[in-house]
Amino acid sequence: MTTVVGFPRIGEQRELKFVTEKYFKGELDQDELARTGKELRQRDWGYLQKAGIDEIPSNDFSYYDQVLDAAFLFDLVPAAVKALPLSALDKYFALARGYQGEYGNVLAWPMKKWFNTNYHYIVPQLGKDSHFKLTGGKIFQEFAEGKQQGILTRPVLVGPFTLLKLSELHDADLCCLAKEAAKAYSEVIARLAQAGAEWLQLDEPFLVKDLDEDDKKLFQELYQPLLEAKEQAGLKILLQSYFGDVRDIYDDLVALPFDGIGLDFVEGKQTLDLVKGGFPDDKVLYAGVVNGKNVWRNNYEKTIAILKQLPVKHLVISTSCSLLHVPITVASEDFAPEVKEHFAFAKEKLAELHDLAAIFRAAAGSQAVLAKNQALFAKKRVEEDQALHEKIKHLTKEDFNRKPARSERETLQKAEFNLPLLPTTTIGSFPQTKEVRQKRRQLRKGELTASQYDDFVKGKIAEWLKWQEEAGFDVLVHGEFERNDMVEYFGQHLSGYLFSKNAWVQSYGTRCVKPPIIWGDIKRKEAITVAWSAYAQSQTKKLVKGMLTGPVTMLNWSFPREDISTEESTLQLALAIQEEVLDLEKHGIKIIQIDEAALREKLPLRKSDWYSDYLDWAIPAFRLVHSKVKPQTQIHTHMCYSEFTDIIPAIDAMDADVISFEASRSKLEILDALKAQHFETEVGPGVYDIHSPRVPSVSEIEATIKKILTKIPAQKDWINPDCGLKTRGVPETKASLTNLVAAARAVRAELAEKGEGEN
Repeated sequence: MTTVVGFPRIGEQRELKFVTEKYFKGELDQDELARTGKELRQRDWGYLQKAGIDEIPSNDFSYYDQVLDAAFLFDLVPAAVKALPLSALDKYFALARGYQGEYGNVLAWPMKKWFNTNYHYIVPQLGKDSHFKLTGGKIFQEFAEGKQQGILTRPVLVGPFTLLKLSELHDADLCCLAKEAAKAYSEVIARLAQAGAEWLQLDEPFLVKDLDEDDKKLFQELYQPLLEAKEQAGLKILLQSYFGDVRDIYDDLVALPFDGIGLDFVEGKQTLDLVKGGFPDDKVLYAGVVNGKNVWRNNYEKTIAILKQLPVKHLVISTSCSLLHVPITVASEDFAPEVKEHFAFAKEKLAELHDLAAIFRAAAGSQAVLAKNQALFAKKRVEEDQALHEKIKHLTKEDFNRKPARSERETLQKAEFNLPLLPTTTIGSFPQTKEVRQKRRQLRKGELTASQYDDFVKGKIAEWLKWQEEAGFDVLVHGEFERNDMVEYFGQHLSGYLFSKNAWVQSYGTRCVKPPIIWGDIKRKEAITVAWSAYAQSQTKKLVKGMLTGPVTMLNWSFPREDISTEESTLQLALAIQEEVLDLEKHGIKIIQIDEAALREKLPLRKSDWYSDYLDWAIPAFRLVHSKVKPQTQIHTHMCYSEFTDIIPAIDAMDADVISFEASRSKLEILDALKAQHFETEVGPGVYDIHSPRVPSVSEIEATIKKILTKIPAQKDWINPDCGLKTRGVPETKASLTNLVAAARAVRAELAEKGEGEN
């Protein structure tokens, strides 16, 4: 038997992205959007059915996010949003993106990383007036669609434990919410059973995190009534975990009357040992042995060896997590055959599941399939750069330490730059308009010469530099118009990278990314950003930041190698980016921003593994990048859309001079942690949310800055948006940034009146 935890929903050509964005612009109506969604669901079910997948999930589709879907299913919507005279879908998008219109002003719910992935989920905000009540119908409608197509699907839903643990509670009664959640989920079970469903998959990835006794108690309180309800309804429950092992609660899970338990054998360090220690005969083990987060072919021999060790009576071979995190098909790529044969995207992973099931049960012809796979893994795929490996091997402690100390550098840099109090800047990118994307396509197709394209980019840089000067920004950026992506652009100038044509993966909502693939050893082939940064600086007397992507983010936003360690790959990247940093400095760039937006992304989900398995090499890798610059050169970094409050000491240890954070959607909660832990680095907490189309007013930003100053000394504070502005439109960007500068100047003037205006 075979199944998948979930399947990508964006479409092979990103159909869902484009149709949803047209809906946002008013270019099509809800019926057309719904029609495309239905077509994609039916197409995906057809893929799974044709591939021979035995159990096909439903309700893994979403117009924006599965956690937000669950919040709407259970009526966890703020009263103010419910009261808006908008359709249910527009209320849904209001909480996802924010709303600013004739009916009022709605701030989007916060957005955070989905565990250790580059997917972002919408964080429900539950207050004293929040109550679980089954009012939505999406899960039932999509199950019915499957039946109409002749497929009895297995509906999927974020489980109540994970939903509550990922929500932010504001004066909400957790005990009351848990009772209501159990009742509401029980109603889902009853309705699905009445509709003819046989199974319900409840996703509980939070179970792979560190759990205390209160967590275990909450889990029991939620699931005891649910499991009673499923017995009464005659519906089977699959408890699905992923992204790690469930060591803290495994004994409880196997003791409870679940019909199936899904476990991750790829990222779960102790999963195999847990199952070998005992698994009940009356339960089905859904063994996640095909990696749902990386693109390399499965090594059948190793996987079969794991499956043969499992002392279970009922087995379903599955993916380690949803295939949401990988592209849809290798068939869309132009890789050479000898390269393509090493990759398996979502559709190819379906074939791998089929192959593994056949090999495991020794079906006719399966030995030939196994032999072909063994031959693939016996090949020498790449030549190693021995000199690079030796260089990394002989790095010393001094290579990772910048001198002098940060406090001394701060004094030198303030004297060097003479910036005003609360200096204003942006994170780096400006809107990638239709015109910018068109010029890049024309260059790629040979319709523009390199010289013509360069002239266009220079024009955009000059245009936006002039606008920033007129707007009154203190530190400028060149806008990154030459870059298609903050990782892919850099990878194109490094050896060891491969780039796909259509390997898109959903990051959040309609935002898709195309992660490059780390194929071999990494070295800088040529200068990457130097010419553009030097040109920008030559056009103005104001400081222009050099903009780079850091090694940890380069690694985390790529599909990594599996034949060498993550640490080794990251250090290779660090040495390559270090060359670029020193080159920028040599060309007169005095402020260099090295973005580590994805620092937390691969942080182990268990705190006990944070340092030994990640931070002990990730933080030094960043330090290696800037360890050789002059004291007067100011190093910035940027981090976005993650929870940082619990790793503040590690972030401070990066030894940057300035760190900007995403902060507005999370209501600046990081500030308390910075203050409590005596954060030394200068900081730029984002003063408005760039992932929402709404334009913040001057007074709104002014209030945010004043709130920041209650936690952070004015001499340590920079004023900037949350993140880069690549995805925003030009009018809203200019309006928001104009208000940002006005607000900063107003607060700066107030401080001066109070005698606090000296930097």
